[in-house]
Amino acid sequence: MSPCFRQTGLGYDFSLMATHPSHILELARKGAEHRHEELKAEIAALIKTFPHLREGHASVRKSVSVKPGKELAAESTSTPTRAKWSAAAKKAVSLRMKKYWAARRAAEKK
Repeated sequence: MSPCFRQTGLGYDFSLMATHPSHILELARKGAEHRHEELKAEIAALIKTFPHLREGHASVRKSVSVKPGKELAAESTSTPTRAKWSAAAKKAVSLRMKKYWAARRAAEKK
């Protein structure tokens, strides 16, 4: 741990931290503002190139592969549809899983 951050019962004691002249802090603030503007411009350029990134939710976005020379198709942000199982398919899976778990329990008892 850095010597300027002495832990106390209530958190950290920042009185040991180096102090900087106000002009240094002002330069740091201006530098941070400039970098923030650069990042906003970069984000805008990325969104212009990849419009599907505008959504901002990784869980909603689908993986997109674009082949050279192909246009990026508009994506829907709705949840993917699930396959509908027939009653017979559900019953078959149910029976298969009951058999599987019965075998697992029998193997554990041995």
